[in-house]
Amino acid sequence: MAKEKSKAAYLDVCALSRPFDDQTQLRIRVETESIQLILSNIRQKIIRMISSPVHDAEIEAINDTEERNALKKLLDELAHRPNFDLPKARQRADDFTAHSVGVADAAHLSFAEQAEADLVTVDDRFIKRAKRAKPSVWIGTPLEYCEKEKLK
Repeated sequence: MAKEKSKAAYLDVCALSRPFDDQTQLRIRVETESIQLILSNIRQKIIRMISSPVHDAEIEAINDTEERNALKKLLDELAHRPNFDLPKARQRADDFTAHSVGVADAAHLSFAEQAEADLVTVDDRFIKRAKRAKPSVWIGTPLEYCEKEKLK
């Protein structure tokens, strides 16, 4: 019997940072809970979390020291970093930017594709533009991901 391929999720930095946002808005609270559920499944090794060089650059740019250190620790403890083909990633990111996807978002999407990982983000504009670019991977919100994967 063939071994089932483990699920992989690529959470962009805005998704990983959601627990640090103002929790007074319902959407932010729901997304935070969804992120916590995804991370719980990652800790249980049900899902494999993917990180890329874009994570490092964006996290390093976070001004809040507590948030920056917490996210670095989270990635160190939980994330898997595949050996990416950087020239291929850059070329694919260029394809996405031609479809009005922002530079950093295009890089995230390119690395998610290489890792064959679903991309989870809280950025509605990124989702809309990425879907128009027709990536080879699923992209959506944390809540949509939890529903799609039937996470508990």
